[in-house]
Amino acid sequence: MKRPRVLLADDHTLVLEGLRKILEPDCEVVGAVEDGRSLLAAAKQLQPDIILLDISMPLLNGVEAARRLRAAAPDAKVIFVTMHADATYVAGAFRAGASGYVLKRCASLELLKAINQVLNGREYVTPLIGKDLQDLPGWPRGAGEASGELTVRQREVVQLVAEGHPVKEVAAILNISSKTVAFHKANVMRRLGIRSTAELTKYALEHGISGS
Repeated sequence: MKRPRVLLADDHTLVLEGLRKILEPDCEVVGAVEDGRSLLAAAKQLQPDIILLDISMPLLNGVEAARRLRAAAPDAKVIFVTMHADATYVAGAFRAGASGYVLKRCASLELLKAINQVLNGREYVTPLIGKDLQDLPGWPRGAGEASGELTVRQREVVQLVAEGHPVKEVAAILNISSKTVAFHKANVMRRLGIRSTAELTKYALEHGISGS
């Protein structure tokens, strides 16, 4: 039987090495990346069967990356492997296109179970969180998204600003002008009633936008 081809994404090298040891020899690990933008490029090139990714990643967080993976690797199944145990994160992950959600503190056998279940066309949520999802109306598709009032571009700008990138760097990363970055930042702060970059960073962390 052909082994599933798996692409890994996490900003911690030790986690990537640990995942590789868990997966082999049951799976073929075809690549490992450490930020969301590298993930999109690798997924488009490698077209894996499974993508394991974290929520907190630099440059582009996992949820935003998952949304774009629908176009970059439409046939790949996405499973989040993360420390974020709040049910609202799970709901956001599934709305972004995930098929599975496993916590990093779970046993290695659970991850393999999740992969098997997802490859067979079913969704998987770790039992450590599953019961909490019942408190979210319309789970998983209908629950409100914490950062839903922001556009994709606004969320990109907020994440990069929250990670400490100066306006010029943000502009270079997103291939837009510094003036446009400043406009988006000011617009978001005005809409949210935020008065400082520190408050914007706090908002990004609390709403799962920042990869920090």
